[in-house]
Amino acid sequence: MTAIARITLLSVVLGLSACAVQRPEPTQLPPIPPSQPKPTPSTSPTPSKPSIPAKPAKPLPRTSASFAPPPGGNSHWDPKLGVYVLDDQPNTFYRQRTYYRWDNGWSRSISPKGPWEETDIHGVPGGLGRQFGQ
Repeated sequence: MTAIARITLLSVVLGLSACAVQRPEPTQLPPIPPSQPKPTPSTSPTPSKPSIPAKPAKPLPRTSASFAPPPGGNSHWDPKLGVYVLDDQPNTFYRQRTYYRWDNGWSRSISPKGPWEETDIHGVPGGLGRQFGQ
């Protein structure tokens, strides 16, 4: 093989491997508004105000900006775990062409139906390990 072909092949392999291991950029939280000054107590009675309902919680995103969803099947992105959660299979997750399953220990597969291979905490995304106390 010529030197140019070797360099080209090495560049392609390194370029593709760099794409596969990039971590998502952390999202920035909105700034905290400054504290409001405390009102001074009044000695006169104040009329009661109607209660204002609390804002509904912001819905969780269905997809990730960094990771593609699993092919087929219903799932939603869980930003805290950093994985897609499969809606129709309990304790089954997906990220980067790999499915992860918790059943009193971790296993992983390239298909949601298996075959499943046992793995340890180092073989799963970090958010999953923290969630399941491993």
